[in-house]
Amino acid sequence: MRRSVRGGRQLRGSFRTAVEEPAQRIPVVVHAPDPISREGTISQLRDHAVIDLVDEATAQQSGGVAVLLTESLDETMLGWLRRLVRSDGMHAVLVVSLIREAELLDIIECGVGAIVWRREATGNRLRQAVIAASRGDGDLPADLLGRLLSQVGSLRPGTLGVPGVRPSGLSQREVDALRLVAEGMDTNEIARKLAYSERTVKNIMQGLTTRLNLRNRAHAVAYALREGYIS
Repeated sequence: MRRSVRGGRQLRGSFRTAVEEPAQRIPVVVHAPDPISREGTISQLRDHAVIDLVDEATAQQSGGVAVLLTESLDETMLGWLRRLVRSDGMHAVLVVSLIREAELLDIIECGVGAIVWRREATGNRLRQAVIAASRGDGDLPADLLGRLLSQVGSLRPGTLGVPGVRPSGLSQREVDALRLVAEGMDTNEIARKLAYSERTVKNIMQGLTTRLNLRNRAHAVAYALREGYIS
């Protein structure tokens, strides 16, 4: 029997990000299984000045954020997530009630770095997740982080990258930055800890995720853990 993880524990995990206002409004499209859920989510997001609620075509054209609500996941939903991120170039926030343990790494590898439990999906919580997703950062509930670390430890080396891409190694400063991400620090905190500018930290993270074809910070930390760079 597969174990399951339900919402209702902590709001933030170790892949959180600073919540300073972005320079531009973020195009957001909401997908939900029923009209009531969709309208409720839209009403939660409508009052935030940084969010621009748009239709799917507009969100795709601008590389916006898709907020997807679901009770649980299946292969159809995972396929949709892959299409949104990999083919349509969008960022994704998954708002979900139940994640089975075997599904968590699949979600991360789809490119989803922001996950919110449905019972915790307040307007401010959704706003935080949307901003994190738009930046390619991560925002996971703390209980899901523990499950992710357990799964990473059970995988074979080399299974977290994109198929056909050989690991090219991490520099010491990349390892240092990822270790602090895994400890729960945001960009500003990492910059202070390592005596770097925030721009340098962002460049480090963008450089390693691009070079290794990783989806976001959550995927990068999982990769570093599995390959033994951090523990």
